[in-house]
Amino acid sequence: MPENRTIHKYQSRMDRVINYIYAHLDDEIDLNHLAEVACMSPYHWHRIYRGFSGETIAATVRRLRLHRGANQLINTNLSLSEIVAQSGYGSLSAFSRAFSASYQVPPARYRENGNAASLVAKTIEGNAEMYDVTIVETDTMIMVGLFHEGPYAQIGKAFEKLNIFAKKMGMENPNTKTMALYYDDPDILPAGELNSFAGLVEQNPSDPDEPFERIEVKGGRFAVMRFKGAYAALPKAYDWLYGSWLVQSGQNLRDAPCLEAYLNNPREVSPSDLLTDIYMPIE
Repeated sequence: MPENRTIHKYQSRMDRVINYIYAHLDDEIDLNHLAEVACMSPYHWHRIYRGFSGETIAATVRRLRLHRGANQLINTNLSLSEIVAQSGYGSLSAFSRAFSASYQVPPARYRENGNAASLVAKTIEGNAEMYDVTIVETDTMIMVGLFHEGPYAQIGKAFEKLNIFAKKMGMENPNTKTMALYYDDPDILPAGELNSFAGLVEQNPSDPDEPFERIEVKGGRFAVMRFKGAYAALPKAYDWLYGSWLVQSGQNLRDAPCLEAYLNNPREVSPSDLLTDIYMPIE
């Protein structure tokens, strides 16, 4: 259909822009150059991007830079000065103001609060509402989305593209489930070899246009942990789920990948208010 061909054309242009932003996150973003990347008029392309993505280029870049900084604070040993140097902000004070406004705490406190010991301590102290675990049985699901190869923290690139596709194909509604599958253990494989899938659970399955794919996710029994907080802190939540809850629960793992379900939108809520359900397959 002509309409679908038009959507596919714009989708491919937006994909090029997203790829460029991720590849040049350390650089000054030039809107005119992005217009060239998108092969669009510099007078109109930014409005088209905002119409497709739901936010401005500046908001996208700011969100992605702060997300990367949050991930580095929790999951690396980089010093704060090294993180700031890669953040796109000109000074520590500028980075701290932007980070505090988005994450509600200064960078140093975020690093301190985000370690695994802190997560376990909250649970021991009885402050475990963020880490409730329930046992559920799921049906087989059909998902449409994109495979991602590389660090799990960068799966957002696939979701950026998926978000644009879903909006224009009318797939987004209050009942749409946004999920990801994580096939490999990041403690075993190098980050560049990790495989994952960013997807939407389809209610009316159909064949999507390339590069999007449909996959079947078999149902089964899962332990589901509700986590509240920034995506950067999710690896530490897994540490608690596997290292503390699983050992005490008496459950046995099943040979299937973990899933994550994202219950709200990082464009609409602060990182500290993000809700994620971690699905751990059990027998």
